[in-house]
Amino acid sequence: MLPPQCIGCGAAVDSDFGLCGDCWRDTPFIAGLVCDRCGTPLPGEDEGRAEYCDDCLTLARPWDRGRAVMLYRDMGRKLVLSFKHGDRLDLARPAAGWLMRAAAPILLPEMLVAPVPLHWSRLFRRRYNQSAELSRALARLAKLDHCPDLLVRHRPTKSQEGRDRDARFANLADAITAHPRRAARIAGRPVLLVDDVMTSGATLAASADACLAAGASTVSVLALARVAKDA
Repeated sequence: MLPPQCIGCGAAVDSDFGLCGDCWRDTPFIAGLVCDRCGTPLPGEDEGRAEYCDDCLTLARPWDRGRAVMLYRDMGRKLVLSFKHGDRLDLARPAAGWLMRAAAPILLPEMLVAPVPLHWSRLFRRRYNQSAELSRALARLAKLDHCPDLLVRHRPTKSQEGRDRDARFANLADAITAHPRRAARIAGRPVLLVDDVMTSGATLAASADACLAAGASTVSVLALARVAKDA
């Protein structure tokens, strides 16, 4: 059996699925005061009341609460890209623990956990939905109900990279709906949507709208990484 290795650089570590000291320091985990709606870090001390970033005070977010594990830079970006494009499915296990800690303030016992969906053509090329791997691992750890196909992406949307906020939202217009055979699982329940990266929130907004249209009581969101203005 091989000795435990750091999931970031491969150096020797004390336990499986851990980060070495250097990679831990280079991973921008979010802590302290955060926006209660999107999870971006905020200046100041956490005094136990909900605070919001400028974007969430300006934009009409369709979801209620949100959290993120880390900023999308440095080792955070490396881990996400390795998981998303490098077939590093082993990263779902440590990510589940990080997601659990980040989401603790917004989890509800009756929550239904679901991933942001991929279009079938992209799923065929990638062979897995990274958001579904995250949501499955989190739901198992949190002992919550999980539905990997709760939502359907009806058309292949172009990459969001390089688009401004308005273009990102326009790109997702009418692209995502609830699966017609899963409507009974949504009705009257709070839903937690899981994605790998939150940038503008356009994909999560389209997914949240679909859940609310299908009868969800509330929607919260959770991302492994958050693109923040100060990142």
